[in-house]
This record gives sequence, structure tokens and C-alpha cells, in this order.
Amino acid sequence: MPNYNELQKEAAQVGSNYDFIRRKYIRRLSRLTGRNVILYYSGWLQKGHLDPQGRYGFFEVNDSDKNAFMACINKLDRKRGLDLVLHTPGGSTAATESLVQYLRSMFGTDMRAIVPQLSMSAGTMIACACKEIIMGKHSSLGPIDPQIGGIPAHGIIEEFKRALKECTEDNNAIPLWQPIIAKYHPALIGECEKSIAWSTEIASAWLASGMFNGDAAGPSKASKIVEELSDHALQKSHGRHISADDAAKLGLRVSRLEDDQSLQDAVLTVHHASIMTLMKTSAVKIVENHRGVAVIHAIQPSVIAIPEGPSSSIKESESEPQPPVKPVPE
Repeated sequence: MPNYNELQKEAAQVGSNYDFIRRKYIRRLSRLTGRNVILYYSGWLQKGHLDPQGRYGFFEVNDSDKNAFMACINKLDRKRGLDLVLHTPGGSTAATESLVQYLRSMFGTDMRAIVPQLSMSAGTMIACACKEIIMGKHSSLGPIDPQIGGIPAHGIIEEFKRALKECTEDNNAIPLWQPIIAKYHPALIGECEKSIAWSTEIASAWLASGMFNGDAAGPSKASKIVEELSDHALQKSHGRHISADDAAKLGLRVSRLEDDQSLQDAVLTVHHASIMTLMKTSAVKIVENHRGVAVIHAIQPSVIAIPEGPSSSIKESESEPQPPVKPVPE
């Protein structure tokens, strides 16, 4: 399979049609595995500067993604199962729960997560809903500790407990902690606790009913894995990268890309073609199946130039570009 530079040359030969090149290799991956393939790629690494504070949320898992998956799943033979090729920073717990429920209603638990590079936070939760996670030496998952306003919920609770302890032991600490605690709104701690419980419960249930289905010890294995994935004190940072080796040590069912050279070549070619699309076009998110059905969200950088006000204009396109006139040989 071609590498990144060779893909660029191939794209240039057909008139820089990145969609056509990407679809060619997604189709080849499906032929190799004999399974349905859906690509779910976000351009936060390439275009994160367009929404640095996550104000618009178009890089993240959100409720509009379900519409994209509905379009891609329509008319697929569901008996062939589903391989999800994931590259995402994560996103809304509610949207993630809804998306996984929909995917399972279509394919049951016959889903594999393929992670060529990064599937973080809610992306890790989606991977945990699959029966198997396929990763390479270059792949990473991430902690699933929920965020409240961009701050780890676990971190907020830890800080509050520390403040309570120090102020109880020494009244002189009260003036030091007062301006810090004052930033918390009254219901914040309760929201954090509920958010943690919610993400923990659904991730544990998905692991027990999917990856560990039929295993009598499945529920306890699932709880242990999720406890470690969501332990802020253990993981230290929401952005921490969890390698294939570390994921396997946690107890997740991880298969290695390096064990199947043909699969590794096919997956990495799809990955490079997708990254090339995100780098060279206005696309910020791609949801696409092996039959070429796609929902591609795109924005123009110039439209994001006005930072204030809810009325800032953002263009979003959902399209299925047509292949170029000049064909690429199979």
C-alpha cells in the first residue's frame, strides 16, 4: 500500500481529488476484512486553531454525528458487522451514549474499533463499546474522565475536598481558598459527581455486554478497567496517551496491527488518505462508508475570524463529492 508521499502524488495525478483517493482505499480495506467499514475522522489536529476554545464543537462527538452515521449505514448489509476507523478527540457524553445505542441497534455487538492514531475521551468510550480494539505501536486511547467546562470533573472534586480538609484543619487557609472556591457555582460539585457516575456506568455496561460478553467475570473486569481509565489521580491528565501495550495491561481486548501486515498497510493507507483530506481541504470532520457514502463537514477559515457574539457565521457543508473524470486504476 502507498505511504503518505505516494498518496499525495496519486492525488495530484487525478486532479487533487482527495475524496476519490480516500474512498478507493476505504473500499479496499472493506474487501480485505469482508466487513462494513465506516470512517469517523475529526480534523482537530489540523484545524484546531479555528476553534481553540471548543466554542463551536464541530471537531467533537456531537448529536449531528448520528445523522451522518444514519446516512452511511443505510443499505449496508448489517450481517457483515462493522469496523469503525476512529480518529477523534472525544466530545459529549450524551451524544456518545446516543450514538453507541444507535450503532448497537444496527450491528449488535459485532463491532470492531480500529484506531490508527488517536481515539481520546469519548472516542475511547466508543472503542470500549466494541468487541475488539485494533491498535498499532503508534495508536493511543485516552482517559474517559468527563470534563466540565474544559476542566476534569475529578479534578474539581479533588480540589474541593482538598480545600475542605485544609480549611477544617487550619482556619488561616480559608482566605487562601476563598477566591478559588468562589468560582464554583452551587450545583457544580453535584454535576461533577453525576457526570462521573454517568460515564462510568455506561462504559462499564458496554464493556460487560460487548468485549466481555459471556464472561462470568465480565462485569468485574469492566468495572476495574473503567475505574482505571477514569481515575484522574492515576492518569494525571485528560490528554494522556494510552498505548496499545498499556490498554492491554488494563485488560482491554486489544489486537495488534503489526500482527497482520496486510491489514496494517490497508489501515494506515486509509489513515494517511484521511489526514491528507483534512490537511488539504476545508473538511473538519468526515463520516464515510466503504461504498463512498459520506457526510463531510467543512468550514472556511475566513468565516471563523469574528470571535464574539452568538451570531458569528459558520458555514457547514454536508456533501458527497463526485469522483474526477480521470480514473485511478485499481
